[in-house]
Amino acid sequence: MITIENLYRVWVYLQTEPLFWLTLTIGAYLLGDWMYKKSNINPLVNPVAISILIIASILMMFGVEYKRYFDGAQFIHFLLGPATVSLAIPIYNQITLIKKEAISVITSLLLGSVFAVIITFYVAKFFGLEEQIIYSMLPRSVTAPIAMGISDLIGGIPSLTAIITIGTGIIGASLSTFVLDYIKVKDMTARGFAIGLASHGIGTARAMSRNKKAGIFAALALALSGVATSIIIPIIFRFFI
Repeated sequence: MITIENLYRVWVYLQTEPLFWLTLTIGAYLLGDWMYKKSNINPLVNPVAISILIIASILMMFGVEYKRYFDGAQFIHFLLGPATVSLAIPIYNQITLIKKEAISVITSLLLGSVFAVIITFYVAKFFGLEEQIIYSMLPRSVTAPIAMGISDLIGGIPSLTAIITIGTGIIGASLSTFVLDYIKVKDMTARGFAIGLASHGIGTARAMSRNKKAGIFAALALALSGVATSIIIPIIFRFFI
């Protein structure tokens, strides 16, 4: 007979197994992806945001420490590096097309990287945020590991930067389709590069799932923006802030 006590014993047993947290992570994302597809691929129904909410709710509900969860799910974290590096493969396969768009890519990269930093700084200043929080926000448009390194370098709070960066990625991936449709950007090269530049890894994953060409240029933007922002922010910080 299934009782609450028996279910609780099963739950306690499963918590002792690292495989449970890995399964929970994959299951949460699959559920989010299922909801995303059921919503007729509505950009606002973001699988990453849904999976974060599910996992965070379970951890808080049962009082599970993040370290305990991470110890079980760290295999996915290990795969993040190879997955990121593997983005070089489609970029290399389309190197001829990328060379043709080199001027547009470089111009968009420099303008996008500079304006992302400047707009973030002055909007944060307008709302009267503390300097350390502002510094934590400046690298929000690059992938989290690079953003955290830049934040630490200029006096920000790396952990806060990570949260802001992930939030930026989720919002960018969710709203980019609406914005690009509204301003009538049809070219997949431009759409992909814009998404990768504004919402880094999460946006790149979304672009890859929708259109191969857009995904390639989103991956290119993800890589180049990390390099460009790492150079641009210290320069802006040194001479203008």
